[in-house]
Amino acid sequence: MVGKNDGDIFALIPAAGAGTRMGGQVPKQYLSVLGKTILEHTLSLLANNSKIKRLIVAVAEDDQLFSTLPSSIVEKCTIITGGTERSDSVMAGLNYLKKFASDCSWVLVHDAARPCVQHRDIDNLIEAVKGHSVGGLLATPLLDTLKECVDSSIVKKTVDRSNLWRALTPQMFRLTVLQKALAESIKNGAMVTDESQAIEQAGLSSKIIEGSSQNIKVTRPEDLWLAEAILSHYKSIEGN
Repeated sequence: MVGKNDGDIFALIPAAGAGTRMGGQVPKQYLSVLGKTILEHTLSLLANNSKIKRLIVAVAEDDQLFSTLPSSIVEKCTIITGGTERSDSVMAGLNYLKKFASDCSWVLVHDAARPCVQHRDIDNLIEAVKGHSVGGLLATPLLDTLKECVDSSIVKKTVDRSNLWRALTPQMFRLTVLQKALAESIKNGAMVTDESQAIEQAGLSSKIIEGSSQNIKVTRPEDLWLAEAILSHYKSIEGN
């Protein structure tokens, strides 16, 4: 019988989105930061983690840019066709893995547009959840004062933030557990924005592992400047 600590770790990167909030012609994962695409930064970091067996990247059916990435990155990835929604791309990756990976395998799902995640946060996540029956996610405590509004512009009340966290990625779950949970959410027509939400809807609990607030998701044009500053900072530290 396979123990809870057993199972390979596969990274799954949904990269089929168009990134419409960026307002440009090029999908945001292919925008350049410090001379590399955002996706290249993301994949390079994951590919250099010895605990991860393989990278599965879900791209759009008409994607013509992935093949332009450096061969050193492409050869470490298995490319599959993603879907319209993030959840569709993740489901496609899970279905692909289910063909050959064991039920106890782990799937580490990471946003293509989060190039600033740190190695130590990924290692902390893996270490924290490897003995868990379900899995967990990186998150940061909410520090800002939160307001609940009426009609989007009138403040109703201040929300207690003491138990609120901002979900990040990677999020790491058992393959079979996540596949069943996400399939049920999709079947029910539920719009899930991350994997832990599907886990919640299945009545299961995820572990929270605190990660760095610098692990930003590039969503709007101003995020490019912030990502560049963070990655430049990392580079300066590595050079010392």
